[in-house]
Amino acid sequence: MDSDMVAALINSDVNHFSAQSNGVSDQIPLKSFIIGVAGGTASGKTTVCNMIISQLHDQRVVLVNQDAFYRSLSTEQLQKVHEYNFDHPDAFDTELLLSCMETLRHGRAVSIPNYDFKSHKSIEPPRMVNPSDVIILEGILVLHDSRVRDLMNMKIFVDTDSDVRLARRIQRDTVERGRNVENVLDQYAKFVKPSFEEFILPSKKHADVIIPRGADNDVAIDLIVQHIRTKLGQHDLCKIYPNVFVINSTFQIRGMHTLVRDTKTTKHDFVFYADRLIRLVVEHGLGHLPFTEKQIITPTGSVYSGVVFCKRLCGVSVIRSGESMENALRACCKGIKIGKILIHKEVKNDRQQQLIYEKLPSDIASRHVLLLDPVLATGNSAVKVISVLLSKGVAESNIIFLNLIAAPQGIHAVCKKFPRLKIVTSEIDMSVNSDMHVIPGMGEFGDRYFGTGDDRK
Repeated sequence: MDSDMVAALINSDVNHFSAQSNGVSDQIPLKSFIIGVAGGTASGKTTVCNMIISQLHDQRVVLVNQDAFYRSLSTEQLQKVHEYNFDHPDAFDTELLLSCMETLRHGRAVSIPNYDFKSHKSIEPPRMVNPSDVIILEGILVLHDSRVRDLMNMKIFVDTDSDVRLARRIQRDTVERGRNVENVLDQYAKFVKPSFEEFILPSKKHADVIIPRGADNDVAIDLIVQHIRTKLGQHDLCKIYPNVFVINSTFQIRGMHTLVRDTKTTKHDFVFYADRLIRLVVEHGLGHLPFTEKQIITPTGSVYSGVVFCKRLCGVSVIRSGESMENALRACCKGIKIGKILIHKEVKNDRQQQLIYEKLPSDIASRHVLLLDPVLATGNSAVKVISVLLSKGVAESNIIFLNLIAAPQGIHAVCKKFPRLKIVTSEIDMSVNSDMHVIPGMGEFGDRYFGTGDDRK
């Protein structure tokens, strides 16, 4: 089972970010990662969802229950409520569910019905749900409708023994929903079991992952969470260009981005939080250097098997914004040599690049180079800088390009021309506007960091 699950996770068609063909669209909006969790009544779906949520504690996660989209019963239907099949697809307002999920998927808050199981009606107030990194849609029939399935990045089916499910349903409906045992058993035999066999069980074939024993299957849930984490940190451009690396996002990193991107942030705070982000990017970039294994003796006399990183490296900052990253590099690499390159670009034509100044270590050709520039926009200046390094004998594969943010246009420009270097960034933004500014971006980084320009604070 575990090997089958791993294969299913690897082969599942996950599109966390939208892409267009003929290459990739330059504007790639962030979308939520949607997980569908289906299974028979009382199979443990909600428990599985809660376990996933608890392990994704450093991500924004929201749970949406298909039960919220039950159609309110009319007066006539309420009089014959025991004859109503709540396990049939027609019992749900699927059109409303689709509309709500599409809204959430595109980053907008939405009101979801508040269904009351005792009155069998949607009641006030509705539940306001905010967009999240991960949206889990849970319900018996979430894999039945192809339109709902098409919204999902991952599809899970919780497979639990029918006797166990019946016992759980009796307990749930009598305790939580105020029904008697006789009515529960009658409904199960008349509607629940036939609907499971006709609608729910056949949807199992659409699942990417099938979890036997539900919440008792810790291995399966751990694998699912690991897969979700991997996909959350993987931009579509990372799939196209394996040499592009985005550091894993956390609430800390997102909070720092919120501050450095905010136009109201003071210079002092901008520098403080930009330095923190820069240090994280530099540390991540250093992790891509080659290393050799080494055993050492600890003060306790024990043997420790570790590694030693390459020592033949240097930094090169792109004047002037890149100079903001030098202190972080020096703090990580004691005594490191740092060169500088200044490129002039025409205001009206970003493609016109001119080398104005360069001062590089004389032996740079034999070193690994950490190229420093906090913002990768169109990529034209970066292409010019990298060309200068190559002309000095630096191997393309020895260059690690470090940014705080990068635009898709810049990534395309650099990676298409230099597929063997590495790009390390903390976030990939949406696009570049007509003024050649990254969107949403953080403005003129050099002016905000060094306190120059018209917006000094």
